[in-house]
Amino acid sequence: MRIDLGELGDLDALEKIVPIAGLKLVEAGCAAGDAARSLAERGAEVLAIEPDAAQAEKNRGAPATAGVIFMEAGAQALPADDNSVDGVLFFRSLHHVPRELMDAALAEAARVLKPEGFLYVAEPGMEGSHFTMMRPFNDEFDVRTLAQQALGRSAAPLFEEVAHYVYMQRPKHENFEAMVNKFSSMSYNPIARELIEQPEVRQNFEAAKTADGYVFEQPMLVNFYRRVRR
Repeated sequence: MRIDLGELGDLDALEKIVPIAGLKLVEAGCAAGDAARSLAERGAEVLAIEPDAAQAEKNRGAPATAGVIFMEAGAQALPADDNSVDGVLFFRSLHHVPRELMDAALAEAARVLKPEGFLYVAEPGMEGSHFTMMRPFNDEFDVRTLAQQALGRSAAPLFEEVAHYVYMQRPKHENFEAMVNKFSSMSYNPIARELIEQPEVRQNFEAAKTADGYVFEQPMLVNFYRRVRR
């Protein structure tokens, strides 16, 4: 049973569960680093890791943000000492970890956490209009399922406390071309334009048209773990 947090942004959802000001955090799979920078603005110290070499290089070359260190690394090999951080965060990134490394990534999170530390995993659910629109060109049903299975199999036994939450987001795209450009330009998960520019995708996209652009529904599933078993 998941506790419903309502309609929230990612960091607001996080801080409804645990305050992060003053904490030392690792974000695993930080993509372009937006969340890491926002976490630092809220008072956290963040080690933001990204396994994609091209994106990691962009992150290191971007203007410095106080409280954020960017590094290239995979979640299965975090560049942090044992018992050294307060929290490990996965924002939409666990399902991008290769399936054979998911269990190792979760064990690695437990390794670097302090005894009272927490693991926070936010994964997109497989319901809602955004998943329906994207599925013809980026079907993540299997990998998202594998991520949830890995959490139940490998993360839950590592911690003394486990809680589950859900919150709603409403992704917005200005128009179809803007959506295509977004998903075809990511170095860490590039999708060929011809896969996106399908009649089915366009039909599902147009179904989300509002007076304020194209607005979709995307539930987010949070698994929260605290106090590592030693």
